[in-house]
Amino acid sequence: MATQVEAPPKYGPQADIDYHPNEEKWRARTARRLAEDPSLPKRPLPKGFPKSFESSLVWGAKDWTDESQWVYKLTEAELKEIDDALKHFNSLNLRKGHVNRDTFPLPTLGPTLRDLSRELHYGRGFFVLRTIPVDDYSRDDVVTIYAGVSSWVGNLRGVQDENASVLAHIKDLSSIHPAKTIGAPAYTTEKQVFHTDAGDIIALFALETAAEGGLSRISSSWRVYNDIAQNRPDLIGTLAEQWSVDTFGGNPPFIWRSPLFYHDGKMIIQYARRVVTGYQGLVRSKEIPPITEAQAEALDTLQFFSEKDNVELNFQKGDIQYINNLSIFHARDAFVDTPEKHRHLLRLWLRDEELAWSLPEGLKPHWKAMFYTATPEEQRFQLEPEIRSALKGGGVKEAEK
Repeated sequence: MATQVEAPPKYGPQADIDYHPNEEKWRARTARRLAEDPSLPKRPLPKGFPKSFESSLVWGAKDWTDESQWVYKLTEAELKEIDDALKHFNSLNLRKGHVNRDTFPLPTLGPTLRDLSRELHYGRGFFVLRTIPVDDYSRDDVVTIYAGVSSWVGNLRGVQDENASVLAHIKDLSSIHPAKTIGAPAYTTEKQVFHTDAGDIIALFALETAAEGGLSRISSSWRVYNDIAQNRPDLIGTLAEQWSVDTFGGNPPFIWRSPLFYHDGKMIIQYARRVVTGYQGLVRSKEIPPITEAQAEALDTLQFFSEKDNVELNFQKGDIQYINNLSIFHARDAFVDTPEKHRHLLRLWLRDEELAWSLPEGLKPHWKAMFYTATPEEQRFQLEPEIRSALKGGGVKEAEK
């Protein structure tokens, strides 16, 4: 997964690519590379990789005509069950790390959530749970409800920083933190490009939506694979190679990681654009191997192929959005906040040990660090927004994205 290069040699120039994709540059780069080597589209796929996937996880916008196809609306009885589970957990006087299916019992809703987890892993790969009445509870209780309901979707929570935090806040903090301390668009109002997070399942809970914009978008990475494999199989080979991923001042200064895996009959792409381009306060280090022209083209191809056929999710206050992080890219439109409406999401990284996909060797150390290092007593659920330590400069550990 990670290999330190003790004395990296001098490399060629970094490809001209930024966090925010430029379609004109992408098309010019593609034209230039094809002119230099017209055989690129005729190159074979990596050995063993399929020409295409046929699966319920391969979909486009035309396959979803109404949000009732992916929204599960909680009934009054189910909301009462959640409220009873909250009271039960609070009566136990346990730390939040002990929230699980036993301590947060949902006798009728629980089995439904288990079915929806199967839909995440072996169906379409996403659903929205609507709606938790967040204004009826304290922030502390809201977090408990979020962890309790989500434990029925994925029993393990992944740590998201070196302080064993399993809960992250996605909120614009640019007005109170200078740009040099912000290393991810999650803490700004800017557009987030298509990417993956970490873990098997991403859970996002809307405490509040933006006054304008901030639309959540998803795209099937399996469909994107099919499109690229058909048109530019050479780029599949590029994505399956080892890339240099910046640790932004960490030790080692970079790690080698492949963005794409084919394992156990499944395709998995794990990538975040900013760790190869840098973002605001985290500028890409000059001392590490640069992004090549082929890698820059592949990175932009993922973005623009995702853009051309994506689904808009109407994310409302009190909704929880669950996404299969191994088969779906997600993105967010830029947005505008007002004093009355300030977009604020909570995030969990989850794993369902019963339904989880088999992982390639290259991802196992990362997953072990996320899901099997913090005990329930050590898990941290901060109630107020903060910038994760890995995104302030000074190094990104292998277990962080």
